[in-house]
Amino acid sequence: MILKRITILITICLFSIGLLISCAEKPPEPKKTYKVGALFSVTGRTSFLGDPEKKTAEMIAEQINAAGGINGHNLELIVYDTEGDATKANLALKKLITQDKVSVVIGPSLSGTSLAVLPLAEQHEIPLISCAASYKIVHNEKTGKPYKWVFKTPQTDTMAVEAIYRRLKSYGLNYIAIMSVTTGFGASGRGELLRLAPKYGMNIIADEKYGPKDTDMTAQLTKIKGIGPQAIINWSVGPTQVTVLRNRSDLGMANILFFQSHGFGSRKNIELAAGAAEGVLAPLGACNIAELLTAYDVQRDVAMKYMQDYKTKYNEPLSSFGGHAWDAMYMVINALTEIGDDKVKIRDYLENNIKGFVGQHGVFNYSADDHNGLTDKAFAMVIVKDGDWSLAD
Repeated sequence: MILKRITILITICLFSIGLLISCAEKPPEPKKTYKVGALFSVTGRTSFLGDPEKKTAEMIAEQINAAGGINGHNLELIVYDTEGDATKANLALKKLITQDKVSVVIGPSLSGTSLAVLPLAEQHEIPLISCAASYKIVHNEKTGKPYKWVFKTPQTDTMAVEAIYRRLKSYGLNYIAIMSVTTGFGASGRGELLRLAPKYGMNIIADEKYGPKDTDMTAQLTKIKGIGPQAIINWSVGPTQVTVLRNRSDLGMANILFFQSHGFGSRKNIELAAGAAEGVLAPLGACNIAELLTAYDVQRDVAMKYMQDYKTKYNEPLSSFGGHAWDAMYMVINALTEIGDDKVKIRDYLENNIKGFVGQHGVFNYSADDHNGLTDKAFAMVIVKDGDWSLAD
């Protein structure tokens, strides 16, 4: 009997030891990869938007993974180039949702492409953070509320228009001419310029348009010159806004105060204007003027770090557009860190927990009624002085 008991005990011990060895040898379960999709206009006529967005998003993903990922999970960023085309943006979003199985999407870069993919994001119930400006991206005109699954990081065109109108009012100027490009961005901005003019006592005495591929706006500017406004506001992005400045200079119109939209936020525009941008004003976010922010500015630290990281990696100046991707990426990272990669939980986190988020373009406070989360404090009025940005007096 004693021998039998000893045999049983030995068997149990050997089994236990074997089990321990087996457990010790068994590799730990690999953690899943968090997949984040991105839609940027990396090539084509609007590459000046998508290229810095892509570079910024990739830089952040690399930094996160180099530091161990998100709670040990690798961050996989899947970027598709929309080329600024609405059809390609829709096809790419479908692929991200149905094939790549991402849990959240950043982009698109343009107002037009963002508005084009809204129905798809809503239909498939996937959180999407646009990097485009139009207020319509987060405003369902039928309900008067934000779209449930869509957010955005850029300041709205409404905020930009109001910043410009307040500045004009402070100068005692109210007879103005407006120019706008016939794209989603231009149309939305023009609509706000017209809508808000009465509120600020602005008299729009000229309203000129041009196409996104136009290479000469002399005719429009000549008409405006003949009318004689006190100021001109141009609403476009990319090469056209530089062309307008060059044409304005050639026509000897530098004495008329000139404003660009917040789409002017790249030092490359100043460089390409070849001196014609001197004295031009534009409402811009903190990332454009990191070095000009005071030590007490809550955005200074994040703006300075982004500027230094981007310049070090890419050897080029950053722009507003990359800053839009920075804000969206870190909102997503915060959500993934706190609640994982569940789509519904990410949407709810963005709406309920992005409070006091210090970004490149302001301090964000999302809510059920506001999927942009910024106030008029998100802009500083900037003037081109000696070939660079300077704070307007």
